[in-house]
Parts: sequence; C-alpha cells; structure tokens
Amino acid sequence: MTRKRVLFICSHNAARSQMAEGYLRARHGDRFEAFSAGTKASTLSPYAIRVMQEIGVDISGHRSKSLNEIAGREMDVAVIVCDAAKSACPFFPWAKVTLHAIFRNPKEFAGTDDEIINGFREIRDEITGWIDRFVSEK
Repeated sequence: MTRKRVLFICSHNAARSQMAEGYLRARHGDRFEAFSAGTKASTLSPYAIRVMQEIGVDISGHRSKSLNEIAGREMDVAVIVCDAAKSACPFFPWAKVTLHAIFRNPKEFAGTDDEIINGFREIRDEITGWIDRFVSEK
C-alpha cells in the first residue's frame, strides 16, 4: 500500500506543524508519510517537544525547515496550520490538495511556565484531534 504524503505548513515550523508531523508519523505512519516546513525556518519549541513527549511522541530530533527544502516534492495533501502561512502561502503548488486547519499561535501564550505549557497542551490536543478526524475520513 502506498502511503499518502502529507505536509504541514506553518510560519516558522517551530511548534504547530512540528507537532502535527510528529503525531501523524507516530500514530498513523503505516498509512501516511508526514513532513513539515515553515514559510521561514526558526527554532523548534522546547514546549512543543515537552507536550508531545507527554503523549509518547518524540519530536526532539526534529529541526525547523523552510518550504524551500520541500519545494518541488509532490505531496498528496498540504495542510496549512496558521493564518500567517495561509496569507504567505495560500496553497502549495506541488500538492494535489491544500487544506486549511488553522490553530492558535502558541507564541502568544504568556505567564508562568505552567500556564504556557497548558496552552501548548490545548493546541496539541486540537491538532491531534484534527489529525485523527482527517485520518478517519481517508
């Protein structure tokens, strides 16, 4: 069986797209090949790493990538996960289908370490729920 190739796109490839890539690969890697990239690369969020470890998904070996590294690679689905990337890149030309599944920006969370990590948990749960629904429809 050929696995479908799914690319998650965000502005900086630091949290949302990384969590989505890691979750799809870990939970549904038998059916899907997962990738992620940003409109520009930055640094992987330590909070994203922590909240994914809580659900048994290790993304600590990931690195932030720009769309330039993915350009030209055919994808079955491109999923844009943030408003900034949607504005900068409303579609991915090498994908058969482009979807928009917009999630809040975890960089906007402020407060104590516990408050920030709880915000990242909420985003993680929204992303993993979306992915599970997406997979069940395919």
